[in-house]
Amino acid sequence: MNLNKAMIIGNLTRDPEMRTTPQGTAVCSFGVATNFVWKDQQGQKQEKVEFHNIVAWRRLAEICGQYLRKGSKIYIEGRLQTKEWEGQDGNKRQRTEIVAENMIMLDSKGANQGNYSPEPQVKKQTESQPIQESTPATEPGNNSPTTESKLNKEEVSVEDIPF
Repeated sequence: MNLNKAMIIGNLTRDPEMRTTPQGTAVCSFGVATNFVWKDQQGQKQEKVEFHNIVAWRRLAEICGQYLRKGSKIYIEGRLQTKEWEGQDGNKRQRTEIVAENMIMLDSKGANQGNYSPEPQVKKQTESQPIQESTPATEPGNNSPTTESKLNKEEVSVEDIPF
């Protein structure tokens, strides 16, 4: 039995780059940074950052391209894949990437637009079954029409999301 599974939580290092193959298949690539924090023998805090190349295909690629931005905090689940090629200088090159199979956005609602929301936004999507979890538009105990209409203008409703 073999297993090739990668799971990371991190922040996008650049905006997603959308492309289409000659056959019309959507592909999206972006980078994610993760960090590892520990204390050394002297008790000093140390930190190491790892940079990961992510590739998403088909519907997941379209969703990543539409909703993710540089700085977005996400959970990515997928498999590792290494590509090899020969560069223009004749040297062999390698690139290891995570082929995304699942993505969950971990940012608060509107965090990329500077809006505040006390509830986290959770979106989960797989290539076979898209799932959308939603939170109420107003805080508990504050259901005045004025507050609700202001919040609804800033938020995307479940019906507006194409998956």
